[in-house]
Amino acid sequence: MTGRLTVAHQGRVMVLTMDDAATRNALGPDMMATARDALNQAAADPDVGAVVLTGAGGTFSSGGNLGALLDNAKSDPEVTRANLELFHGWTRAMRACPKPVVAAVEGAAAGAGFSIALGCDLIVAAEDATFTLAYVKVGLNPDGGATAFLARAATPQLAAEIMFEGGRIGAERLAQLAIVNRLVAPGAALAEATAWAEQLAAGPTLAIGRAKRLIESGFGAPDAQLDREAAFFAEALHGAEAAEGIAAFFEKRAPDYPRG
Repeated sequence: MTGRLTVAHQGRVMVLTMDDAATRNALGPDMMATARDALNQAAADPDVGAVVLTGAGGTFSSGGNLGALLDNAKSDPEVTRANLELFHGWTRAMRACPKPVVAAVEGAAAGAGFSIALGCDLIVAAEDATFTLAYVKVGLNPDGGATAFLARAATPQLAAEIMFEGGRIGAERLAQLAIVNRLVAPGAALAEATAWAEQLAAGPTLAIGRAKRLIESGFGAPDAQLDREAAFFAEALHGAEAAEGIAAFFEKRAPDYPRG
């Protein structure tokens, strides 16, 4: 098994917990498939009114497994595209789910973990939580819908800073920019997110679902952007920059990217 996601119910709230201590909740194929299926179940279950997504052990998610990506880079690009669609199936299910999805972020939401947090409808974060899209540091481009969600939520300048530099951004700054909805004391994100989800689940479920669809149509659904992200990610992973960036990461040295 590559990563575990547990599914629990608290009243009308479905709680999804990424739980893989060895990788700090990295997103593996099993976790992706379980999340996709759980969200599809939540969409069809009248007893579920909202969903909370969180990570165990004080970390939201460390993102994708770079070792697995290195193996993918040695395969055919079409294999990479198929693996990406498993991840993107999670994103598609989350956006298609007519129930509100609330992220509860403690610790780090890095790489694909940040993408998944951005794909939620609402974000509750601990004051000391951090968010990172560090794909560029290994010669890659974001996936999981991050570019679509940032294009909606941020100015082009902020989106460029986040994606060009791959640096760490604190929850407080994202809250000031209204990308994070609520800031809470460290350790309190799950309780706050669950209480908020319970409140939403007690409301008019169909009306909230229609509002979610209207938000999607107002901004343009991210499906086409997910396809573009997958194409660019596969191109990057099988290119010279990613080969050097990933090698440098594992060799613990500064990358020397090819020019031209």
